[in-house]
Amino acid sequence: MTSLAFSLITYAVNPKQIAAERAVTYIRDGMDVGLGTGSTAAYAIAALGKRLQTEPLRLRCVATSLATEELARAQNIPLAAWDDVRRLDVTIDGADEADPQFRLIKGGGGALLREKIVAAITEAEIIVVDNSKVVPALGAHPLPVVVVPFAWQSTQARLRERFGVEAPPRLAPDGGMFVSDDGCYVLDAAFGAPLPSPDTLEAEIKSVIGVVESGLFLGHCQRLIIGHPDGRIEEKAPPGQ
Repeated sequence: MTSLAFSLITYAVNPKQIAAERAVTYIRDGMDVGLGTGSTAAYAIAALGKRLQTEPLRLRCVATSLATEELARAQNIPLAAWDDVRRLDVTIDGADEADPQFRLIKGGGGALLREKIVAAITEAEIIVVDNSKVVPALGAHPLPVVVVPFAWQSTQARLRERFGVEAPPRLAPDGGMFVSDDGCYVLDAAFGAPLPSPDTLEAEIKSVIGVVESGLFLGHCQRLIIGHPDGRIEEKAPPGQ
C-alpha cells in the first residue's frame, strides 16, 4: 500500500497591499482623487493603474510628492494641475500610527506638508495601514516636524525647551540633511507614547517660530482600512461618518 504525503503550502499575504487594494474600490468614475506618499500608497497607485487598464474611469488625480507623481505617470494615471482642482472626492494615503480616536502620525516618507494640504481639501480621506500601525496611544513613532532650513538649530532648541523633547534632524541616505520636496528640513521629535495631549499638541508645535507643519493629523481620517497578515481586512470609521 502506497502512502501519500501531503504538504501544506502557505501563501504569504501582504497586509498593506490587500488594504490598499480595498481602498481603491472606493474610487468611482468622475472623481478627483488625491494620491498619498509611501510604501502603502504605492500599492494603491499600482492597484488604480490596473483598474484603469480595464475600466474607462474618468479621473483627475493630484500627487502628494514628486515620487508619487513619478509612480502615477508610470501607471498612466491622469494627473491634474492644482489650478484645476479645488476639492478632492477621495484621497488614499498611509500612516505611521493610528489610535482609537482616528488620530494619526504621518510623515515617515517626508511628504507630510503636502499630505496635509491635500487632506484639508478632501471629502473622504481613506487611511490604509497594516495592523502593526494601529496603536492604543500615539507616540512610539517619532513625530515628524517640518521646519524651515534657516536657523533650524534654533527651532530645534525651542522645541526642546518648550516640550522637553529631543528632535534630531532627519538625514538622507548619503548622510546629509533630508530635504523635502518643498525645500524644508524634517526634525523627528521623540515624544514617546503616550503622546501628551494630541488634540492640543499640534497647535502648540506649530506656534513655535520656524516650524512649518507637524505630522499630527487630527480629524482628517474618514475611513481606516487595516490589513492583517492572515488576509483579513478591517474597515473602521469615526462616529457619524
